[in-house]
Amino acid sequence: MAGSSSRTTALQRRLGDTAVERLKDFARREWFLTALLLLYLVLVLHDPTLPGRTPGLVDWRSLALITSLILVSKGLELSGVFTRLSIRLISLSGGSERKLMLLFIPIIALSSAVIMNDTAMLVFIPLVVITARLAGINTARAVTLSAIAANVGSALTPIGNPQNIIIWNAYGISFLGFVRAMLLPVGIWLAVLLLFTLTIREGPVSIGRLPPVAVKRRLFVASLGLLVSDVILAEAGRGLWTLPLTLFVLLIAGREALLGFDWALVLTFAFIFIDFSEIAGLLSGLTLPAGGLGLFLASAGLSQLISNVPATVVFLTSRPDWLPLALGVNIGGTGIIVGSLANLIALRISGIGMADFHRFSIPYFLLALGVSILIILL
Repeated sequence: MAGSSSRTTALQRRLGDTAVERLKDFARREWFLTALLLLYLVLVLHDPTLPGRTPGLVDWRSLALITSLILVSKGLELSGVFTRLSIRLISLSGGSERKLMLLFIPIIALSSAVIMNDTAMLVFIPLVVITARLAGINTARAVTLSAIAANVGSALTPIGNPQNIIIWNAYGISFLGFVRAMLLPVGIWLAVLLLFTLTIREGPVSIGRLPPVAVKRRLFVASLGLLVSDVILAEAGRGLWTLPLTLFVLLIAGREALLGFDWALVLTFAFIFIDFSEIAGLLSGLTLPAGGLGLFLASAGLSQLISNVPATVVFLTSRPDWLPLALGVNIGGTGIIVGSLANLIALRISGIGMADFHRFSIPYFLLALGVSILIILL
């Protein structure tokens, strides 16, 4: 009896240790989601009525559209089309690091406007890292410039990143109207980034043979069709319909996109809506900037502290002018690494250090911010 009891105790201890290790592993892997869950618990302690109000704090239409577009982006990523295109661009670099980055940056920026910046990082950062190592160039600089390109390019369209999707849904702006308003600022931000790239000192570059990439045509066609359909439905105010349509089509033509999808992202965005809608309510007594330069600077600054998607949720509760808000939260993603989830993804995939990332990102952010202030004032 005593032996059986001790074995049971030892088994329970091992199971407990395993559970603790799994929790630690989850917290390390999904640290942002873990922080959001802990913040939710703190908010519940402050107001015990929060659990009953939680479903009403989620913008379900935006969440459905964000999930749909991330799934579509995953399908486009797995189709191999963008990877094959970037490999062809590498072959055009002619052994020049500067030319290689001048080719990479526009294609990453344009791709991010279509497949979202988070997915662009999943597609391009592994290729950027491999290419940088094969060519013997500065990996940290190549990764950071690529992440900035993804954040800048994604600002162009209402489907380029989560904060734009939220703003697009909240204000009912037309797709083309959004693009027209963002075209000049994004063009200037991209020009500043290309000027940064021109400062790269040329050195000998020798790129070896890169592995061939197979293209999954069926998955590409299905994902491209879903992208168009999701945009049309969102324009018509039917954002909730995008998710069931996307799930249905991918179950038939792209199950690999569903299997490879990071479903924790959906929970992350849900708790961003919940936590920061509640925080915005607690801050309702404060006067937040409603437009112009003040809103631009405040939203860009807050993005450095809590990331640009939560910053968007906080400011949206006061219904400010949409364009300065969109400009602020988008340029805010190019500075401190927590400013954008795309930066965190790039860092996790590449393995570069935060200090190396900030050595290039912060000077770019400050310069782009200064140029943007001049544009707004003029």
